Amino acid sequence: MLDSPSALDHVVPEFSAPMTGSKFFKLADYKGQKIVLYFYPKDNTPGCTTEGMEFRDAYDDFRRTGATVFGVSRDSIRSHEGFKAKLALPFELISDPDETLCTMF
Repeated sequence: MLDSPSALDHVVPEFSAPMTGSKFFKLADYKGQKIVLYFYPKDNTPGCTTEGMEFRDAYDDFRRTGATVFGVSRDSIRSHEGFKAKLALPFELISDPDETLCTMF
């Protein structure tokens, strides 16, 4: 859906979701800011582990542009907390168990 050039200007509807760190993500809290949401299927799978490490390793580059990074998958917060610790991810992971965010994008 977001592959087309016009999708870059796509207005995303307000949403909120639980995330690691005992926090709750609210899109409105980031109004006017750059955010990166990267989506992956499942914690602790080989491809998703590689993807998480790549975002971790590029994290400082994203921050230099003023962007805040979040990972999103269907996994539970408990699973996310373990995955985040295992990979030493410097960003929060959002839980989307009913795939609301996944289908939005």
